[in-house]
Amino acid sequence: MILLSLGDRIDAQQCAVDLDASCMVVCQNDPISEDILRQAEAKEIVVIWTRHDTFTAAQHISQSIPVRSFMTKDHLVTFRKNDYVDDVKEVMARKRFRDFPVVDEDGKFLGLVSRRRLLNVSKKQVILVDHNEKNQAVDGVEEADVQEIIDHHRLSSIETIGPVFFRNQPVGCTATIVSQMYEENGVEIDPVNAGLLCSAIISDTLMFRSPPTCTPLDESTAKRLAEIAGINIEKLAQAMFKAGSNLKGKTAEEILFLDFKQFTVNDTVFGVGQVNSMSEEELEEIKATVLPEMEKTRQNHSLDMIFFMLTNIIAESSELICSGNEAREKIIGAYDLEDNAQKLMLKGVVSRKKQLVPALVSALQQ
Repeated sequence: MILLSLGDRIDAQQCAVDLDASCMVVCQNDPISEDILRQAEAKEIVVIWTRHDTFTAAQHISQSIPVRSFMTKDHLVTFRKNDYVDDVKEVMARKRFRDFPVVDEDGKFLGLVSRRRLLNVSKKQVILVDHNEKNQAVDGVEEADVQEIIDHHRLSSIETIGPVFFRNQPVGCTATIVSQMYEENGVEIDPVNAGLLCSAIISDTLMFRSPPTCTPLDESTAKRLAEIAGINIEKLAQAMFKAGSNLKGKTAEEILFLDFKQFTVNDTVFGVGQVNSMSEEELEEIKATVLPEMEKTRQNHSLDMIFFMLTNIIAESSELICSGNEAREKIIGAYDLEDNAQKLMLKGVVSRKKQLVPALVSALQQ
C-alpha cells in the first residue's frame, strides 16, 4: 500500500498515478487537473484534499492508525487491585512500560497504574495501640508510616521510618493511658467511650484482681470512668466474664485464638492464648474442647510452641495447657514445678503480660 502526501506539482501527481499509489493526499487545498483525476479514478486511487500542510497532514495520518494495529493481546502485564505495592514495583522495574492496566478477577479493565504515580505513593499512617510487636500488628504494617505507639507491654520488634511519639507506661491497661491523654488534652470523655475504656480496664485487670498488672491508677481511672458512663463495675464485670467464657458453638481453634498473642524469642516462635472465667466447671469444659486439638493447631500455624491459660478469676490462678517440643519442660523449669505434675497449676498467675510471658522469655533465652 502506497500513500503519498503532495502539493500542486503536476509531475509529482502524475508520478503518484504511475506508481499506482493507493491514496494521494493533496495538501493546502492545492488544485489537481481533470486529467489526473480521471487517471486516478480509472486506477481506483483515492484522492483526498486537505487544508493542512504536508507536515501537519503526515502527523494526522500517523495518529489515525487504528489502535488494533498496536494492541498486544498475548502475554499482557496486568495487576489486580489487591496486589501489594512492593510486588507491583518489582514487576515494573523489569518492564519499560509507563502505564500498566489493572483488572478485576474476570480480567475486565478497571484502570491504569503508572510508574510515576507508584513511585510517589503515600503510605498509610497508623497508630499502634496496646501492642508494639510486628507479628501482633495488622498485615502490611511494615509498609505503613507509624505515627505513634501507645502501649503498656514490653518493648519489641517494631521499627519506624523516623522518630515517633512513643508512650509506654507500666499500668494494667492501655485504656488507662488513653484516659490520661483525654484529660491532658482537655477533651471531655463522653459516656459511651467512658464505658468502653472502663470495660477494657476491667478486662485487663480482672476487675482489679490481678495484682501484678493492676495499679492504683488503673482502679481509680476505672471508677472515674464508671461514674461518667453511669455503670456498676461489679455487675458489668460479671456480665463481661460470663459472656467471655461462653464459648458454645466455637471450635477449639476459635477458642484458642479469641485472645491470642504471638511472640518470637531468638529462633523460637510461640503463642499464648487465655480465657478467664469465674467457674471452675466452665474452665474444665473449655479444657476438654481445646486440649485434643492443640497440636494440630500448633502445626497449622507454624508455631514452635503453643500455650493456653485457663484463668480462674475467683481463685486467682491459672492452669496451663501446652503443646510443642519442650513446651512442658520450659514451663516446669520456669516455675519450678514437679516433673511428674499432672496439671500445670500456676497459683497467683493471672497475667499473661506480666507473669507468664516474661517467665517464658527468660526460660527460652537461657
